[in-house]
Amino acid sequence: MAQTNELGKFRVPIGNQEIELQQIDHVEGGMSMLRTRIREAKRFTIFDVDPITARHWAKLMLDWADAQDQNSK
Repeated sequence: MAQTNELGKFRVPIGNQEIELQQIDHVEGGMSMLRTRIREAKRFTIFDVDPITARHWAKLMLDWADAQDQNSK
């Protein structure tokens, strides 16, 4: 059994996908995981990542977004 804590939910403006981020804590203990749920119409993509992977992914996304800001100036 796992305890779920919702961190945030939003819609992507282009494509209208719903993205939901949750923290998953297993009752038995162990590492907390970050669950990403992407809903496209009736289809769901769900995956859990560890903190190291989440940090790496977040940094790559932030670097990309920052580069887009630089290009638009």
